[in-house]
Amino acid sequence: MSTKTPKSTVKSLLELILTIAVAIGLALLIQAFIVKPYRIPSPSMVPTLAIGQRVLTNRLINHPSVGDVVVFHPPAGADPATPDCAAPNQGAGHSQACDAPTRQESPQTFIKRVVAGPGDTIYILNGHVYRNGVREKDPYIEPCGNDPSCTFRTPIKIPPGDYFMMGDNRGASDDSRFWGPVPDKWVIGVAFFTYWPPDRIGFL
Repeated sequence: MSTKTPKSTVKSLLELILTIAVAIGLALLIQAFIVKPYRIPSPSMVPTLAIGQRVLTNRLINHPSVGDVVVFHPPAGADPATPDCAAPNQGAGHSQACDAPTRQESPQTFIKRVVAGPGDTIYILNGHVYRNGVREKDPYIEPCGNDPSCTFRTPIKIPPGDYFMMGDNRGASDDSRFWGPVPDKWVIGVAFFTYWPPDRIGFL
């Protein structure tokens, strides 16, 4: 009957350590470059996504399509308690949504829906986006009510390479209406799957 030698035991241990190290390395690479988990921090995407819900984001996509739910860094104008638009007569309290974001990138991470892309012209009535003259099909939104931030009647045109983001909870979302479109280079990825809580598992 043969017995394992100390040498073979050490070899097996080294193989196990190497296997674990490779698995961890692959997981980190996948999270850094391919798929990243994200936790929903606010009610701005209700009813589509609730606070605490968790999604997976495809990091290989940084040129999203209209309708995609996207994770991104907003302009630095999103950082103050009262958001800043680079154009002083646009955004909150005006008839025109912000079409000129501040130039700096915020370190914050937001999740919203793309409602318009480069070259699109939009205006907003009662929380509904009219893109190139056509109202969006928006069964996913929470009704806006009488909130004045839900209506921006003056049309704006989205600059090349930028995306206009809005939360599905139109009356309770800090989004592009107030701090402007988001450059594609600030897009982290497109959310495609929700994995928590268990009763909401599925594709977006």
